[in-house]
Amino acid sequence: MSDCLFCKIRDGDIAGDIVFEDDDVLAFNDVNPQAPVHVLIIPKKHISTVNDTETGDEAVMGKLFSVAKIIASQQGISDDGYRTVVNCNEKAGQTVFHIHMHLLGGRNMTWPPG
Repeated sequence: MSDCLFCKIRDGDIAGDIVFEDDDVLAFNDVNPQAPVHVLIIPKKHISTVNDTETGDEAVMGKLFSVAKIIASQQGISDDGYRTVVNCNEKAGQTVFHIHMHLLGGRNMTWPPG
């Protein structure tokens, strides 16, 4: 999508602080971090929301979790713990409509979340 912020980062049109990339997934530090570690993990394929996933997207959606595990280990937060979050639509807090997983860690997380 030509107007999608995350697609522009994926395509290199906007600079991102990339922490992981392979053929299917891109991960970069959030520009407005809510924790000492706050990484956004996206599928390279544009999918607007969880509601827009299709048959065949299961592999890349599962890969978001595998990449979260890798990054958590690299960032040194695996043992203490971390949170993964995927918001779906505005009332859930989604502001960029390219599905993405938040990886948050490096501090105590409270429950329930806001």
